[in-house]
Amino acid sequence: MSKPTTTAPPKPTTVLPYLTENIREVYTFGRKLGQGQFGTTYLCRHNSTGCTFACKSIPKRKLLCKEDYDDVWREIQIMHHLSEHPHVVRIHGTYEDAASVHIVMEICEGGELFDRIVQRGQYSEREAAKLIRTIVEVVEACHSLGVMHRDLKPENFLFDTVEEDAKLKTTDFGLSVFYKPGETFGDVVGSPYYVAPEVLRKHYGPEIDVWSAGVILYILLSGVPPFWAETEQGIFRQILMGRL
Repeated sequence: MSKPTTTAPPKPTTVLPYLTENIREVYTFGRKLGQGQFGTTYLCRHNSTGCTFACKSIPKRKLLCKEDYDDVWREIQIMHHLSEHPHVVRIHGTYEDAASVHIVMEICEGGELFDRIVQRGQYSEREAAKLIRTIVEVVEACHSLGVMHRDLKPENFLFDTVEEDAKLKTTDFGLSVFYKPGETFGDVVGSPYYVAPEVLRKHYGPEIDVWSAGVILYILLSGVPPFWAETEQGIFRQILMGRL
């Protein structure tokens, strides 16, 4: 008796469950601001108001299966879910065409927290306390709304202006998920230096964001990561051993 053949579900053709305007008729694109694993972020100007924004464009050719399409739609939903928080980058609109999905967000002119740490070397306890308070407030807000960020790191915190006392804002919810109390996850996601041991053991909940915030605080105060090795596997080994 022959085994039944299983076929993969067909790949979707759209991310958004609704039609949108052509983004090129609404915004004019400018220089590239950054490059991520899936998307490229550009400066864009709203044609009728002249206001500037950041636009993350995700080419559909990089979305290989239904899960990838679902991930982008979930990122958009989570950004809307958190958009009223003063320390979360605000989403202004989403657009889709045959080639890409576009997420238009407020622009943060002050750059990444990562770059400021590199420039300064380290922060005083008073300055670090102010920054970590904001980061912990964001974690608390995410968790109270049933969202786990799963990729907290200095590269994902942006300053809204170039001023010294600029407001810090969280961005990049591409790995974020909705969760219910008591629910556990097993997929290994995140960035090597900041990933919690529970993630590496493939059994975790929202506490992993608190771990990542703690790693950021360590780096703010010392200028170096708490767990370090020449290879990714080496870093993971140090994290699992808890050896600072």
